[in-house]
Amino acid sequence: MPVHVVRVRKSHTDKHGQVRDYRSAYLRRTFRQEGKVRNETVANLSALPEHVVDLIEAGLKGEQLVPAGSAATVTRSLPHGHVAAVAAQAGALGFPGLLGPASKQRDLALALIIARVCRPGSKLATTRWWADTTLAQDLGVDGAGTDEVYAAMDWLAARQQGIEKTLATRHLSPEANPKKLALFDLSSSWVTGHHCELAARGYSRDGKKGLPQIEYGLLTEPDGRPVAVRVVAGNTADPAAFEAIAQEMKTTFGLQEMVMVGDRGMITSARIAALKELGGLGWVTALRAPSIKALAADDGPLQMSLFDETNLAEITHPDYPGERLIACRNPALAAERTRKRRELLEATDAELAKIAAAAEAGRIRGAGKIGVRAGKVIGKYNMEKHYTLTIEDNAFGYARNEEQIRAEAALDGIYIIRTSVGAAAMDAARVVATYKSLAGVERDFRSIKSIDLSLRPIHHWTETRVRAHVFICMLAAYLVWHLRRAWAPLTFTDEDRPAPADPVAPANRSEAADKKASTRTSSDGHPAYSFRALLEHLGTLTRNDIRYGTAQDLPVIPTLAIPTPIQRQAFDLIGEPIPIHIK
Repeated sequence: MPVHVVRVRKSHTDKHGQVRDYRSAYLRRTFRQEGKVRNETVANLSALPEHVVDLIEAGLKGEQLVPAGSAATVTRSLPHGHVAAVAAQAGALGFPGLLGPASKQRDLALALIIARVCRPGSKLATTRWWADTTLAQDLGVDGAGTDEVYAAMDWLAARQQGIEKTLATRHLSPEANPKKLALFDLSSSWVTGHHCELAARGYSRDGKKGLPQIEYGLLTEPDGRPVAVRVVAGNTADPAAFEAIAQEMKTTFGLQEMVMVGDRGMITSARIAALKELGGLGWVTALRAPSIKALAADDGPLQMSLFDETNLAEITHPDYPGERLIACRNPALAAERTRKRRELLEATDAELAKIAAAAEAGRIRGAGKIGVRAGKVIGKYNMEKHYTLTIEDNAFGYARNEEQIRAEAALDGIYIIRTSVGAAAMDAARVVATYKSLAGVERDFRSIKSIDLSLRPIHHWTETRVRAHVFICMLAAYLVWHLRRAWAPLTFTDEDRPAPADPVAPANRSEAADKKASTRTSSDGHPAYSFRALLEHLGTLTRNDIRYGTAQDLPVIPTLAIPTPIQRQAFDLIGEPIPIHIK
């Protein structure tokens, strides 16, 4: 019959007024007799030391006791906190259900996404890395080879359209996005090897001239949260990529009304004509320099007097029927362009002077050779429009085109935004802010390409694997977007960036963000981290497999290390407890 420990404590005051405490401990059993509960003392434990009574009580409650002299053995210790935090955020966002039904492929795909956030690398490096964390064990992907990983990538690629459609409904539907805005930008990444089906030579945004590349367009909601990504061959022009995704928004995502925001090289006049044919899609973009110059002609609507009292003004022109033109002048940008032009002109003068001296001294002869050398200098600094060159067989001369320089300087800091959105739906200041929000997409690209997720270079050969790799990076960027905002109090992220009074002026950080940057501490006095450093700190939270006793057949008990205050706060900010198991 089960027994239990009962402790009795009594106090007695003797005739001298002294209080004496008496403690007793008994081993008792409780039973029912004739409908009544009876207690029977089995043994008196009062003579035993207190710690022995504690051990007896613990053993009777089912706790496993370690024999005296036996050691606790840590059979294995694995990094846990970083993968657990990213997995917790993924769970809070519904990632398992978003990816698809429960299966080995889904677990592998989820592991690839989490690993891309925590430790980006090649697929082979990833499978080796996650085996040394709790990620592989908890998701059941330990021992998975590259063939299984590639099969999971193919599985995920087949589900991409459905996943993106869910995200578009979540973030671009009229309920979630009443302003009906979507941001789109294009980037590229170079490819290793010579067998990639999508690799082609084109304009490299990575500065990797001469290498094949792929291009990919990222679609986000107004705050920069990734929604969809499209991969095209490396020699695809920006406008063609933009037109393709605009068409897909109409068909795949079922978005009948949407305002696309893109830069001046993407939403060209030809693309605007295509948007008009699609119907239901508006645009916010900017004019190119030649178009701005035409509007600033003597009889044009763009005159410097517009900016005497304000930095933005609406103008109209018959070449843009049904559109609004918002002219902006950024004094800070104007000063920076003036400084940069001056430095480039001075550098060009110095190099051209060397060529002139060499021609005069006879060290270089022939109009062809002199012209090639001068062309390299002019091309290097992109100053050909500002110089007039005189090239002869035995002489070389150059002069600045001061009139051209003055004409360009007059437009320093001026840009013009064009939009089809009416003033009732979006005033001029809001149009400017919307166009400038493209900087958020550019930050996403930097995060995806190098800062957080290391999308580049591309190692895969087949079109499906390349698309799957880029899609995995996009889904990881979706997680990073939420994690950065959740962990803003612990990192250098500006938690409360002030809205600028002048929409044209550069954005400024809040005083709190400046203080974090200068003191390297958060508002609560703890050290402030970069996003990557915070993940590394979370990785020091380990899960330890402990065996109590020396017998090999004793059970192994998983135990978390004691979290640091920062680690606890990181999980609190996600709104999730620290799990001992990921799944």
